[in-house]
Amino acid sequence: MKLKAKKLGEILLARGLVTEADLEKALVEQKQTKAFLGQILLRRGVIKKQDLGEALEDQLGVPSVELSELKIPAEMASYLPENIVRSYRAVPFQVEDNVLSVAMADPLNVTAIESMRLVTGMQVRSYFAPEEDVVLTMNQIFDGRIAAYKAIEDTTSMQQDEESNGMSVRELERMVEDAPVVRLVDSIIQGAVTGKASDIHVEPREQGVRVRYRVDGILYNMMQIPKRLQPAVTSRIKIMAGMNIAERRIPQDGRISVKANGGDFDLRVSTLLTVFGEKVVMRILDKSSVLLDLDDLGFLPEQERIVESLIEKPYGMFLCTGPTGSGKTTALYTALNRINSEDRNIVTVEDPVEYQLAGINQSQVQVAAGITFARGLRAILRQDPDVVMVGEIRDLETAEIAVQAALTGHLVFSSLHTNDASSALPRLLDMGVEPFLIASSVIAVIGQRLVRVVCRNCKTMYTPDPKVLDELGIPKGEREGIKFARGEGCQVCSERGYRGRTGVFEILRMSDRIKRLVMEGKSALEIRDAAVEEGMILMKDCGLQKVLDGTTSPEEVMRVIYVEDGQD
Repeated sequence: MKLKAKKLGEILLARGLVTEADLEKALVEQKQTKAFLGQILLRRGVIKKQDLGEALEDQLGVPSVELSELKIPAEMASYLPENIVRSYRAVPFQVEDNVLSVAMADPLNVTAIESMRLVTGMQVRSYFAPEEDVVLTMNQIFDGRIAAYKAIEDTTSMQQDEESNGMSVRELERMVEDAPVVRLVDSIIQGAVTGKASDIHVEPREQGVRVRYRVDGILYNMMQIPKRLQPAVTSRIKIMAGMNIAERRIPQDGRISVKANGGDFDLRVSTLLTVFGEKVVMRILDKSSVLLDLDDLGFLPEQERIVESLIEKPYGMFLCTGPTGSGKTTALYTALNRINSEDRNIVTVEDPVEYQLAGINQSQVQVAAGITFARGLRAILRQDPDVVMVGEIRDLETAEIAVQAALTGHLVFSSLHTNDASSALPRLLDMGVEPFLIASSVIAVIGQRLVRVVCRNCKTMYTPDPKVLDELGIPKGEREGIKFARGEGCQVCSERGYRGRTGVFEILRMSDRIKRLVMEGKSALEIRDAAVEEGMILMKDCGLQKVLDGTTSPEEVMRVIYVEDGQD
């Protein structure tokens, strides 16, 4: 297939669909990830699916197809093996006159087309479809829950014991080697990965085993497993994670590496004994996850400018705060990636190393070997670093070493578990760090949360109730013409109305006034009020802006910020 000389970016620019700035940011991401430029622009919301399809047809002569408008017969799943469909992001949707029509995220992948021709014995006609649509369709064709329930059906001849306490290790090992159990556990993991879940919960109940996925911060019930399979499922996961299946009383931690959806994933596994048996939680980490740019995190434009200036400082301590799961690690990684260059030695100590960053020296806490955050940080400071990242400041020893590093010419990034930015400074004081050291070392603190984004595919605008506007604190004189967004629920978002998450932030900069308040031991509320007077945008105001621009809903902002944070 002959390609035209004109590039996709040039076509989109000529049609006025992208700006030079949009294209430049997308090209930078493409260099890092090797992803398709059109998919990057689509994911960023710069262009629409129809725009990309028409541009590609103009550029390459490849027709596009709208998968959401097709009714794909169930027998289509039998034409291509699931591993080929997932590896090549290729969904068969029609067969006619010995020609298999396939929707592909990369319709010019000659290797994929040839592989499909050899497998099917048919000619293959490729069509373009956005990767998001292809993944959604193949997940519907190869539904993980269908595979899981089929595996459960195939276990009817297995031992009917409801408790594993009386089973020997040999009996457990024999159970977990059964093909249906292997398929069942694989289906649970595959379903979570394809559904973009962050965690899998396998929870024993009195009458069965409940499986839940955490998607965009919310837990959803996915399936119920018979009680008789509890020992086999739990033991299968423990064997995969390198745990001791004979030990069922004390908590254990392990790790599983899997390949799914064409990517590499790490699962951090934890077990806990409950009254109905061992509960298993698996945290899913995408090792090939795309590193975000600062403007992808969700900063308001004025906040992004502040962060860009702060992370270029030659020394000082930069802190991210928020509860577990608020995106602190992602924010720190994004900042490190932004300043990563060949003339800087960047070293981290983390627990655990969640994502591997090219060009950055990452080390991991090993408590069993005596390597704590404090000890690891001491070792880092003997490695001639320019920039240091400490995954979390948990105690006085770590805090003092981090402060000293910041005072001796190093730029230090770290995180704290506090509710907001202003609470971080009193927290360091409570740990025992001297006030003058905090005032001299800390350059800024970011407080953050994650809110769900209204699904773009089913977004509708509506006029809000005056009571909601009162709760959001919008003055009556500024309410005319206000419209809010909500998701009606569709296939793309699994009828949830939301798809993906974005951050809401507040950035506290260490001005002379804030330093004086820290030296005087003032409260977090006094520090916050002073920072607001100096121009700090609170998280609730950042969230309100995202409601007004249609990114999220007022219910979501109130759920995440007002309820958790208790801000007025």
